[in-house]
Amino acid sequence: MKLIVTIPAYNEEANIATVIREIPRRIEGFDRVEVLVLDDGSRDRTVSVAQEAGADFVISNRTNKGLAYTFQRLINEALDRGADVIVNTDADNHYDQSRIPELIRPIFESGADVVIGDREVRRLEHMPATNKYLNLFGSWSVSRLMGLKKTLDVSTGFRAYTREAAMRISILSKHTYTHETLIQALDHNLHVTSVPIKARKVTRKSRLISSIPKHLVKSMVVIFRVFTVYKPLRVLSAIGMILFLPGVFLVFRFLYFYFFTARGGEGHIQSLIIAAILILLGFQMFMLALIASAIGWNRKMLEELLYRSKKDSTKQ
Repeated sequence: MKLIVTIPAYNEEANIATVIREIPRRIEGFDRVEVLVLDDGSRDRTVSVAQEAGADFVISNRTNKGLAYTFQRLINEALDRGADVIVNTDADNHYDQSRIPELIRPIFESGADVVIGDREVRRLEHMPATNKYLNLFGSWSVSRLMGLKKTLDVSTGFRAYTREAAMRISILSKHTYTHETLIQALDHNLHVTSVPIKARKVTRKSRLISSIPKHLVKSMVVIFRVFTVYKPLRVLSAIGMILFLPGVFLVFRFLYFYFFTARGGEGHIQSLIIAAILILLGFQMFMLALIASAIGWNRKMLEELLYRSKKDSTKQ
């Protein structure tokens, strides 16, 4: 069996050598452990430092493409190189690469398809309070939306994927991949679990998060779009109910004034018009939800064809 550790990197000459050298090269259950670095258009010595540190493969994007694109390309490149398990870590040394054997253990012991390295955010003294509580809230809300009883660290990039899970991944968002991969995994009924691996302090400014409010908005947009794609009936029906129920309330309110007050419905015609608009919009959202659900079935069939295509191509 082959394990490939993938590392997306952008201007990381100061840290990437430490990350690569910390990766265990002998892990029980694997004949080979290889390191694949994808340089995302760095302007420093990231490529040469990674090569000197012992990376087996160093490839580059011609220009900076962003984390989501880079991660998807890493997954594809690792599959092309025959990976049976893929572990993704960051080039900033935020994660403890020496604990990769612990991260992949559930794959062998419990048949997990995706294993998340839980950063134990609540216990991170070095993480700013704003970041900490936004992370905790994001993890709780996304886990609840996905119907999970256990709250997962949805923003961590330290993860392990089996070959089957990796072939199911198709990133559509442009900002980050962390939420989308989890939603896709659960949509495909893959076994997702987590292992507590406390994260380290990173002193340099985040490449992904230039502004917390901006990152929060982008992440919320990504989550909403992905949920709408993978759970259209649930999302659009909820929006339909938000529109429909106030409309029904306004109708009953008008009827109350019409039958039980001296002036009848006089002066409340406007609310009846608003009610009709809301009910019509709510009904249209329900219809749209059904259409989107039917399109979702078509998406699933296309994803299955893509999965089989990837499987056939990697056998050759």
